[in-house]
Amino acid sequence: MTEGWTHDKSSALWEEQDESEKEKWPEPFFHDLKLEPIEQIGKTCVPTSLAVVARGTGADVGPDDFKHTINTQSPHTWSTALAPFGMQLAYCSHDARFLECYIEELIEYDDLFLLCFYAENKLREKPEGGVFGGSHVVTLYRDRIIDTNDDKSVEALKYRRRKSRTKRIFRVIPKGHPRCV
Repeated sequence: MTEGWTHDKSSALWEEQDESEKEKWPEPFFHDLKLEPIEQIGKTCVPTSLAVVARGTGADVGPDDFKHTINTQSPHTWSTALAPFGMQLAYCSHDARFLECYIEELIEYDDLFLLCFYAENKLREKPEGGVFGGSHVVTLYRDRIIDTNDDKSVEALKYRRRKSRTKRIFRVIPKGHPRCV
């Protein structure tokens, strides 16, 4: 029966946890990490970003520790690679809007995210070879973005690539949390 029903026109990036989740998994999940930028060498934004996040726990790891354990096109492998550091990934609700459409909401969560976006914004064109082209991953921690291309942390609201189209958004959550990739 569809009478009187209408679709939702918006969604929070992260649906609020129910009371039992809030009790077991208080938010923000990762509020006291010390994340330091690492400059990527070659096309290694995924393993380099994972190393940035893992090092925030005190781990002595680098991008090479992730290169042979992940598939850059398979976020499930990214999540599995973070498990030894007490973390995993959860998808956030999103669409192909520009990152700048989400930045303020993400900052409000005051937590840790991986933001993936397309290097080009031409999503309506037929992709050559079935591939839309390159993409990039950055780390958002609280109100700062660590871009492994720039080897620095910048204010998220002033990030130079915020007009890029979103590919994926992940919240980094504690290992064992029921919302996972």
